[in-house]
Amino acid sequence: MKIDDIKAYCSNPKNRSTVNVGLFFVLIISFHFLYLGWQALDYWPVKTYIDGLMVWSVDLLFGQSCAVLDRFLHVDITTMSERRLIATLNNEGGWGRIVVAPECASLKQWLHWVFLMVLFPGPWKHKLWYIPAGLVVIEWVNVVRICGILLMQVPWPNSFRLAHDYIFKFFFYFVIFLMWMLWVERFCNKAKETKSKS
Repeated sequence: MKIDDIKAYCSNPKNRSTVNVGLFFVLIISFHFLYLGWQALDYWPVKTYIDGLMVWSVDLLFGQSCAVLDRFLHVDITTMSERRLIATLNNEGGWGRIVVAPECASLKQWLHWVFLMVLFPGPWKHKLWYIPAGLVVIEWVNVVRICGILLMQVPWPNSFRLAHDYIFKFFFYFVIFLMWMLWVERFCNKAKETKSKS
């Protein structure tokens, strides 16, 4: 397949959905490996700022998750603030627990979202509000994830690995995909249609 064939395929309006989904996955996977490389370099050259942002985001997530569990869901929780640990009794009389570690914070997903939205086509007048709105949604999805992982351990005490590694990780990226789809359908495609009519 030649470069001209690829360009022709990508510029054909009939292939727009396939091209957009392909671009989404290329950007998401690219960022994943870029982030791993940057992490291996210890977040050079902004390590101090990233460390501060990581501490702030962990504290934020821990506080929000405790508030949701305690005040909104009325779950009887025990916390250890210095370890960012949240625990509750499970149905077998043991403890379900989760530690809100730096890896749990939303930082990677925030950066994923910003990377995706900055590089993906669309009008900047909408990106300027849609990117921050997406960051807020991602933070609250992470709160749902933390609460969900803990609450799954109440009826199923051995479900931590399943909930953490599969169910809620998939849920996290599914919500990002839905936000991206909304962007493509409501803003990106409409901007292209308006441009082609004029």
